[in-house]
Amino acid sequence: MSDRYLSVVQVAELLGTTVRFPRRLVAERRIRYVKVGTHVRIAESAVNEYIAAHTVEPRRPQRSRFRRAA
Repeated sequence: MSDRYLSVVQVAELLGTTVRFPRRLVAERRIRYVKVGTHVRIAESAVNEYIAAHTVEPRRPQRSRFRRAA
């Protein structure tokens, strides 16, 4: 296992959010996590998977079927 396990505070810093957001992800089971006693740890790969799954790609501007009249 070469994966780093991050605390909730470290995940919040990585995502640029408050601590409340990763805690909510864990509570709603929207991200993989490991419980070690009372501590919650999130694998760095799980954070990367979450980011990849929720990345929105830009759309190409659609060309209009109708051309402008001169």
